[in-house]
Amino acid sequence: MINKIFESLQSAVADVHDGATVMIGGFGTAGMPSELIDALIEQGAKELTIVNNNAGNGDTGLAALLNAKRVRKIICSFPRQTDSYVFDALYRAGEIELELVPQGNLAERIRAAGAGIGGFFTPTGYGTKLAEGKETRVIDGKHYVLESPLHADFALIKAYKGDRWGNLVYRKTARNFGPIMASAAKTAIVQVSEVVPLGALDPEVIVTPGIFVQRVVEVPQAVHASQRTGQAA
Repeated sequence: MINKIFESLQSAVADVHDGATVMIGGFGTAGMPSELIDALIEQGAKELTIVNNNAGNGDTGLAALLNAKRVRKIICSFPRQTDSYVFDALYRAGEIELELVPQGNLAERIRAAGAGIGGFFTPTGYGTKLAEGKETRVIDGKHYVLESPLHADFALIKAYKGDRWGNLVYRKTARNFGPIMASAAKTAIVQVSEVVPLGALDPEVIVTPGIFVQRVVEVPQAVHASQRTGQAA
């Protein structure tokens, strides 16, 4: 019987190893798997490479992971929002490496990894420092730069509901990077607000099929907290 349900956050992240590449879902705080991140901090893995759209907000979630000095490098598109002071301090001190990727390129590099695509040409970034050292090509009179897929050892993502096979649905904008990160990682670890019986999810609305998910942990309080603050979960 296929059953991908894990009983605890700690057991779900227990084998994340030092030096791993970890994708973390979320657009700012929308869809951020904060409880999984807290479990990863407790677990102790270090020298991580993190792939995320942002570089942490305030002192919680991804920012807390950065503040714990567990991250060697971050690959993201928007590292300097007003409350990204943890990342900013680390970067200015030379304690973290940054690979800056335009947001569309970031999403497509992740998607390409999940789709088994070896790379793609894009006009975004051509002629800038972001294209230095990369192959370029003229196609139909337009300049393009070659971007490589982004693979990960683990993905930590947040969904609204899931079943024991790992099928997932998301809540509004919290969907963001979750689906493509699940497909691009060797091990996708998902916290859901509710585990539902097999067959309870309408196949027509399942966003991430269970084939891309290895572990599911129920964290009911996550959705409750978001509803109190009015934020997307």
